[in-house]
Amino acid sequence: MSARPKKSFGQHFLHERRYIERIVSAISPRADDFLVEIGPGEGALTFPLLAAAGKLTAIELDTDLIPNLQANAASIGELSIIHADVLKVDFTALAQREGVSRLRIAGNLPYYISSPILFHCVDHAAAITDMHFMLQKEVVDRMAAEPGSKVYGRLSVMLQLACRVEPLFDVPPGAFRPPPKVDSSVVRLIPLAPSERHDADPERLYAVVKAAFAQRRKTLSNALRQLMDADAIRRADVDPKARAETLAPEDFVRLAKVVTES
Repeated sequence: MSARPKKSFGQHFLHERRYIERIVSAISPRADDFLVEIGPGEGALTFPLLAAAGKLTAIELDTDLIPNLQANAASIGELSIIHADVLKVDFTALAQREGVSRLRIAGNLPYYISSPILFHCVDHAAAITDMHFMLQKEVVDRMAAEPGSKVYGRLSVMLQLACRVEPLFDVPPGAFRPPPKVDSSVVRLIPLAPSERHDADPERLYAVVKAAFAQRRKTLSNALRQLMDADAIRRADVDPKARAETLAPEDFVRLAKVVTES
């Protein structure tokens, strides 16, 4: 019996087989992987991933879905379910507790809280090999946007400073039950190696990026005036008259370092 999607959880259950197969193929699960799925729903991805890897940990907040997941998984592999809000799950501690160096994370994320989930995962990037997520297409476009794009913004900068962002393919509304009002996309995120990561203070970096894009039509000297003056912006080798949407992610790192020094 199919579960009834709940609006309060932002549930849209993927059901179209060809897209399920494409996602599983993109993930390419192996028997030695430690897979974590966020929001398994009815198990459309859960069961084929479980069959390929032999074991899987799922994070599910909706208690009504858990009994069917456990029952259907019994003959496939070892399914562990964490009943929790994913934003409260410590992925680093989970990897340590399971005795693995890194996790592989996947999921059809609730669109209304997708950005907080993305940032939460990035906070634990050192414990993650890769992430494959289904998201609203508009969000994926923003994640992968380049400087100068109309959708380039805070999400683009913060994610690209932590991960390689690889949009994979789009999924139409009809592939879900009920159909969402927007198109969806599947994206792969690969955390950067330690040698590729920035060394700016995370809180200062976040403050700079947030302020710069708060009113994106303002010049940096105006947008960042609470954090630094025009001379400080120049010391970061950035034009104070430039606008945030024209800066590369690395420019924000230099600005954050100047804030730290001042």
